[in-house]
Amino acid sequence: MPEKLNEWAYLAAWRGVRLMPEAAAAALFRAGADRAWRKDGRGVRQLRRNLARVVGGEPEPELVREAMRSYARYWMEAFRLPSMSRDDIDRNFEMNGYEPVAERAAAGKGSIVALPHSGNWDFAGAWVPQIAGNKLTTVVERLKPEGVFRRFVEYRESLGMRIVPASGGDRGPDAVLGEALADGHVVALVADRDLGRSGVEVKFFGETTTFPVGPALLAIRNDVPLFTAHIHYASDRAVCHITGPVDTGTGRLRDRLGHTAQAVADAFADGIGAHPADWHMLQRFWTADFNAPSGPSSADTLES
Repeated sequence: MPEKLNEWAYLAAWRGVRLMPEAAAAALFRAGADRAWRKDGRGVRQLRRNLARVVGGEPEPELVREAMRSYARYWMEAFRLPSMSRDDIDRNFEMNGYEPVAERAAAGKGSIVALPHSGNWDFAGAWVPQIAGNKLTTVVERLKPEGVFRRFVEYRESLGMRIVPASGGDRGPDAVLGEALADGHVVALVADRDLGRSGVEVKFFGETTTFPVGPALLAIRNDVPLFTAHIHYASDRAVCHITGPVDTGTGRLRDRLGHTAQAVADAFADGIGAHPADWHMLQRFWTADFNAPSGPSSADTLES
């Protein structure tokens, strides 16, 4: 029953927030973010610890508050995106550096774009098929309960994305993504969180963590360029900057994977360092955090 209630809550939000005037929805989510910031629960405290590494010291309270507001803004926009028109998306999202990806797509060649949990990545996922007119495939983590996972799949499919489950699908995601690249798709991978802690070690803001190996392995095996992107919020829109392609190195596969993952981490650090408030990382992230005795941080939802 709790899982069903969770599903109903998400469904109610997707329907209810779309019916609200935009200003009212923005005010509601901003108030929720401020309340969570004042409550200072585990997720907010972990966010503060993560931002301390980014800024090189204890972050100002205002930065943590703005980061929570950015996180809330992502969710508000996610709930409203399915009802946005093509013109709405074009007005609310700015893309920079997409030209080499578009040129490859026009020639029927695929590209990989890796990005962190910054700004609103769903806007980018909607912009590519709806504004640029290119095919986009992405991977989604299988959430629990299953009903919520299906809602997220339906949500992103409604924006024009092709969705591949990270697990539990009829075929492995690597094979499906390889075929998508061969068919000229843009493969977008949110790639800063290594959920299984089995990825490649990198230095990120001067400390060790692991990054998922997927983007690097997919680029090397399929001989396609790997670009990186960063999305941040301006006052009236989400802004994306694509850079690269990154150098995937030479020699042994293991060495190339490490080299490429570090290049991705360095590119992510540039974007996050410039816009730290828009990095939505409320979970433990660095290796030192996972070796600490403290319990897990809160889930990817606003605390009540």
